[in-house]
Amino acid sequence: MTAHDLPVIAAVDGSSHSWGALEWAGQEAVRRALPLLIVHVRPLTGRTDEQVRLAEAQELLDQAVRRISELAPALPTATRSPLDFPSAALTSLSRDAAMVVVGSRGLGGFRSLLIGSNSLATASMARCPVVVVHSGRTDEDEVEAAETFPDIAAGVAADESSDAVLEFAFDAAASRPGARLRLVHGWTMFSSMLSGGPVLDSAAAAENAERTLTELTAGWIEKYPRVEVVREPVRGSASRTLVTASATAELTVVGRRRGGESLGLGLSPVAQTTVTHALGPVAVVPC
Repeated sequence: MTAHDLPVIAAVDGSSHSWGALEWAGQEAVRRALPLLIVHVRPLTGRTDEQVRLAEAQELLDQAVRRISELAPALPTATRSPLDFPSAALTSLSRDAAMVVVGSRGLGGFRSLLIGSNSLATASMARCPVVVVHSGRTDEDEVEAAETFPDIAAGVAADESSDAVLEFAFDAAASRPGARLRLVHGWTMFSSMLSGGPVLDSAAAAENAERTLTELTAGWIEKYPRVEVVREPVRGSASRTLVTASATAELTVVGRRRGGESLGLGLSPVAQTTVTHALGPVAVVPC
């Protein structure tokens, strides 16, 4: 199986958040000309008869397929219903996926939580990019979604770890005609000192940050000449800018250092804040 055959995985559990994730995943699969794999993870519990759970899972998957067939009739679609913990099953499946798409919350947990534990765990451990779709509504409330623009916002670190983030972000922007790519890079006087830049001169440090961002992205801009790019060096954490941008952007992209999950590190502070508080879809990219 080549990278061009890898599916977009949509995780569904019957919640309104998961239906929003399914619709987003179907649209993205069409944009990228990839197949769609719809997954409903049957939880490890003995409270319900296995045959009943299988029937319920199949009914849910059939409903999901019907939704997708109305949205994209020609999209190649398959289904799976593994028996496992949700985040463990999705992490395993992510080894052979282009991306995994989950809702910000599922049926379980507390209504007051901004993001569900399974969504956060999957974003922290998956081997491929994970898109957490914040739908802007709960199962109980109907909230009018904010107007969105075709912007893609991406958080760019000042090292080689940004390559995966930039590749994903430029691909996302290129697949959306007229999309503008906002490249956000946070800097501080301390980070300037660590990188060998100015220590006491904030104006010089700001210029250094802008120069660094230009150097990091120059090759990608040459590769994607049709994508309009806006560079945004930001003094302080980039998370506030990214969360603000997420309210109207079609997608916000952040990185996660691959291998950190084995040490229990999970997401970086910027990624954690962005995923938790975003008001629109967020892609977490292993890098």
